[in-house]
Amino acid sequence: KSGSLAGVPISGCLGDQSAALVGQMCFEEGQAKNTYGTGCFLLRNTGTKPVMSDHGLLTTVAYKLGRDKPACYALEGSVAIAGAVVRWLKDNMCIVKSSSEIEQLAAEAGTSYGCYFVPAFSGLYAPYWEPSARGIICGLTQFTNRKHLAFAALEAVCFQTREILDAMNQDCCIPLSVLGVDGGMTGNRLLMQLQADILCIPVVRPTMSETTALGAAMAAGAAQGVDVWHLNPDQLPHVTSEKYEPKINTEESEFRFARWKKAVQKAMNWETTETSSTSNGQQQGLN
Repeated sequence: KSGSLAGVPISGCLGDQSAALVGQMCFEEGQAKNTYGTGCFLLRNTGTKPVMSDHGLLTTVAYKLGRDKPACYALEGSVAIAGAVVRWLKDNMCIVKSSSEIEQLAAEAGTSYGCYFVPAFSGLYAPYWEPSARGIICGLTQFTNRKHLAFAALEAVCFQTREILDAMNQDCCIPLSVLGVDGGMTGNRLLMQLQADILCIPVVRPTMSETTALGAAMAAGAAQGVDVWHLNPDQLPHVTSEKYEPKINTEESEFRFARWKKAVQKAMNWETTETSSTSNGQQQGLN
């Protein structure tokens, strides 16, 4: 309304995650994308009818592409700590010197050697919504080293995504068959392969991973009166992408996920309002 753009009409306006959903061209009911940044944000298109979650997810507006078009909705699940766990290993623990080093370090290990890392630094988001949880690293042995910890950190991102996807599958009653991925962390090929292994479905990464910016541009360019392009399904371009197929058997994936769930339970209820007696008989709050 003021400044150099006063009077200029806005042809498109999408929030980050809705824009990424559009940028991934998830226009059909049931399609889903996951954005890997500081946190993770998984959205699944539920069509023109909002689906209310019974499993800890949020119901949100996905997009409305045209004044005469219906609004489409999505189920959303968010992970607080994704890329932030790599930064924690670098800045707080000094395990790696740069974020890009974690892929090489984890690849050298090839396994977490039974180590599981729940990065609940400020509680757990979807599907638990448990603010009392705190970070925990368990399953340590005398053979555990920084390479195993790096691998466990990457696995933690994938396990948290699996928890959200399982919740979505329960709410929608139709299992997801493929997951679109985008965001800065998707340049980590090991992470993407781990994600496919843990989800037991293919993971598809577009060559152009900045789909949030792309989605905003797509919406703006398709607006009535702009009409640079159209977003009809039969007119969408083919997008080049990398596809990661699961490489481990389902039994191995389920075993590792069950161990992760066990670790999550250990992280729960860490911060409480209980009191404990100190050595001098005074009561001190634990929170």
